[in-house]
Amino acid sequence: MESYRRLLKNNQIWAENCVDRDPEFFSRLSKLQEPEFLWIGCSDSRVPSNEITGTRPGEIFVHRNIANMVVNTDLNLLSVLQFAVEMLNVKHIIVCGHYGCGGVKAAMGHDDLGIINKWLYNIKDVRRMHAAELEAIPSEDKRFDRLVELNVMEQVKDLAKSSIVQRAWAERGGPHLHGWVYGLNDGLIRPLCEIEAGSEMDPIYRFDGFVKVER
Repeated sequence: MESYRRLLKNNQIWAENCVDRDPEFFSRLSKLQEPEFLWIGCSDSRVPSNEITGTRPGEIFVHRNIANMVVNTDLNLLSVLQFAVEMLNVKHIIVCGHYGCGGVKAAMGHDDLGIINKWLYNIKDVRRMHAAELEAIPSEDKRFDRLVELNVMEQVKDLAKSSIVQRAWAERGGPHLHGWVYGLNDGLIRPLCEIEAGSEMDPIYRFDGFVKVER
């Protein structure tokens, strides 16, 4: 119970410090939410989006799940994505993975982990798609790191395939998509990939009928 009470005490101290620095902080924050970024990250407690990017409450809209996945049947993710893109008009969507990700590590193995197996199938698909590249890496640790990176890049591609993102590209020329990986050992973010709004993609994933914005 002591650790639980510590959370509440820390919250009180944090709120008091915020008011000391900026007396109107909470009044202003409670009336408006205009983040420029949607962050799709891992649920891992070691990767707090605000802290590692040096941003304050209200600057990043956040969705987190195991291994930072963009799954086209995940209504939670899709609801967050639609709200961020269509209501908040975010300018950038960031998928941020991290080295040492337990979800990716589990997907490299063959253990029966119960209900999580169904989630890990999505990462195993990434592993299968890039099997030749991964199997050519002799070091297991480096193979693990590379699968973390490939998983991030595939999730960014999956964002571009969504009708939510494609509609926004047509109607307002945004958002831009980014793939990052975070290093637990050094605290640094490494950009992996970027898809500019309106980029071409395999026609099989393209939705037609959206009204193009004049640029």
